[in-house]
Amino acid sequence: MAEAPPTVTDDGATPAPKVNRPTVQGGDVGTSLPARLLRRVLDDDLDAALAAGLMDYAPSPGDDALLPDHPELPARLLQAQHQLQCAWAARARYRARTQRLARRAAERDARRAPAAATPEMKPSLPPAAAAILARAKARAAGKPS
Repeated sequence: MAEAPPTVTDDGATPAPKVNRPTVQGGDVGTSLPARLLRRVLDDDLDAALAAGLMDYAPSPGDDALLPDHPELPARLLQAQHQLQCAWAARARYRARTQRLARRAAERDARRAPAAATPEMKPSLPPAAAAILARAKARAAGKPS
């Protein structure tokens, strides 16, 4: 914001009141957004940079001249965006892998678990096979059929 313009009754002897400029972490509100973002990235305060809009940053002409000490401003902010996107993608892959491994382990454990106890049932044979088996058992026992 600019200072208050002089009024008609201003004789020039009294200085104009200073405009109140609130400050925020990382600098003055009057500084441009890319400059504030770079300051937070360089301070390794990525949470604050994200909250300030780091992922929404798109380079504009003249961004490299905003801070004479840091002509790499656009490249550095784009690099920070890329690093965060890669880290988030890796975290998503890790979580998906963990879920996949847990599911596979549960399936494997289910296959390895002993079958539930079922009442012992004799397999049913066709009537002709059952008769042949009964005669064979009788002969083996020495009984005539």
